[in-house]
Order: sequence, then C-alpha cells, then structure tokens
Amino acid sequence: MTGLRPTTTLWRPTGPEELRLVEELDWRAWPPRLPEQPIFYPVLNEDYAIRIARDWNVKHSGVGFVTRFEVETEFLSRYPVQQAGGQTILELWVPADELDLFNAHIVGKIEVVREFR
Repeated sequence: MTGLRPTTTLWRPTGPEELRLVEELDWRAWPPRLPEQPIFYPVLNEDYAIRIARDWNVKHSGVGFVTRFEVETEFLSRYPVQQAGGQTILELWVPADELDLFNAHIVGKIEVVREFR
C-alpha cells in the first residue's frame, strides 16, 4: 500500500519490446495492446510472473523481465481474479479498450524487479 489510497501490488512478465514502450511512457503506464492482444493481464504473485518471464519471454525474446507496480485496490474490484491454471496461477484480465482507464489508476511507477537472460 502506498500513499493515502489503498493499493494492490501487481506483477507483469514483460519482454524487451513492451518494456521499451513502458520506459517511453515514463514508467507510469502500459502501452496499448496490439490487435491480436484483446486483454492485458497483470498477475497477482511474483512467482507466477517469474515463471513466465524466465520460461517464456527468454525463450521467445532472449530476455524476460518481471515488473511490479501498484494499482488502486478499489478500482481493481471491477476485474474478477482469473485462475489460469493451478492455485497460484492468478491473473486479472483487463480488456484492451480499458487499458487507458487502468493506467490512470496506477499509483507510482512501474519498476523492474527481476531480469532473466
């Protein structure tokens, strides 16, 4: 939790192209989705983000990053938690056309917390 508004910590496994776009947005927002990406999915735990960054992003891009960021908790209640696999495989599914609204509720900056090569 940061500041006066209760926040929830989220993670996002990220490849180098998406991370470059986040940097261009001053580490405060996620870039628009590509046409073949109907949802933006941050994950609810660091371990799951690590597995994706290490096992998928590295294989496909040569490098994978785990990012961490805070979002207003009350706002997140509009997105039910999705169990995408086992008990700890938890995501939020944000429709691509709501990403600007989602970004407006990020508190602070998006930070890189892990890197895999």
